[in-house]
Amino acid sequence: MSGPLYPAARASAARLAEHFARHAPPPRPGETAVARPDAAAIEALVDAAFWASLQREEGYVPEISLALLAPERAVRPLRLAAPLPLSPRALSRLAPAVERPGIHLGVWPEGGEFFVWGTTRAVPTFCLVIEVLGPGLLVVKHRTREDSAKYRNVAVFEGEHVKFLGPGTADGAEHPALLKAFFGPEGSAATGGDDDTLLRLAVSMRAHKRGGTLLVVPSGTTGWRESIVQPIAYAVEPPFAELAELVRGREAPPGSLGRVVDAVAGLTAVDGATVISDGYELLAFGVKIGRPDGRPRVERVSLSEPVEGGVATALLPVQVGGTRHISAAQFAQDQPDAAALVASQDGRFTVFAWSPREGLVHAHRVEMLLM
Repeated sequence: MSGPLYPAARASAARLAEHFARHAPPPRPGETAVARPDAAAIEALVDAAFWASLQREEGYVPEISLALLAPERAVRPLRLAAPLPLSPRALSRLAPAVERPGIHLGVWPEGGEFFVWGTTRAVPTFCLVIEVLGPGLLVVKHRTREDSAKYRNVAVFEGEHVKFLGPGTADGAEHPALLKAFFGPEGSAATGGDDDTLLRLAVSMRAHKRGGTLLVVPSGTTGWRESIVQPIAYAVEPPFAELAELVRGREAPPGSLGRVVDAVAGLTAVDGATVISDGYELLAFGVKIGRPDGRPRVERVSLSEPVEGGVATALLPVQVGGTRHISAAQFAQDQPDAAALVASQDGRFTVFAWSPREGLVHAHRVEMLLM
């Protein structure tokens, strides 16, 4: 049998190729790699990645990243003496060696066929990257800036379903400025600074797989305490400011920001919610959210995803999630200048923020931006 067998690969390839053609700059003179993958290349890589995701190597599900990149353009590549065919079995066998974050399998055509030529840790901007995250779960992404390690997620494949990421129904202007990383038009391609830090926290919260809640409150205010059950068992006094100092540009050894982000995000695994200011000072963790006296119970929330053509749907809070989600929605309703970020054990990630335009809490499902 020849040709792609995964229908979603063929159905989506032309649209993905159009995205890269529209956004990627033309190759510079003398470049050997073409920055704009065509539909045939995208179809071949998505098809191989999908079938590789259904393989098992010693009982493990492959977790790999494919980059469509000529070896001549890679920085310090590890090159195989004999390139391997782009086949599901070959990819699953290589998976244990390349499952660590930041390692990509380089793929490039030769003689009309695609081969895996080796590995690389760096890819140029707008290089097509396809990550295998689980059985039938793929993410198509690319970098957008040379000076950033961040990627923009373009599409998510989940079995036969494909979702193209876009602004959805969110209006970033009506939400706390700190959250524009989630609600802005670039989503996961937000450019550094505070946006990058909040996204790092969200990714780290999701990574520990225990579930958790992070409350982001305005700096220098105490009104949020009205929504917290007293006394606070794990109040932090004075506020832990190392993350705030790193965000403000304090000189520190390489990797310091990532380590502190993981430390703060790790606190969300403790039963209860973690509270930080919008200036990234840690105020408390393990807190219990409560409804202030006289405040109405949250009755409805608006739920949306950052996908093209997405439509917000009004739901009961219990339809969005369990106790953690309901309490987060209540907090966002009672504290309209704050926000609540909720990671579920199953990988879902929801941002709750008050929407003045809608007059109710808006729940944004954003895990597709964090993959």
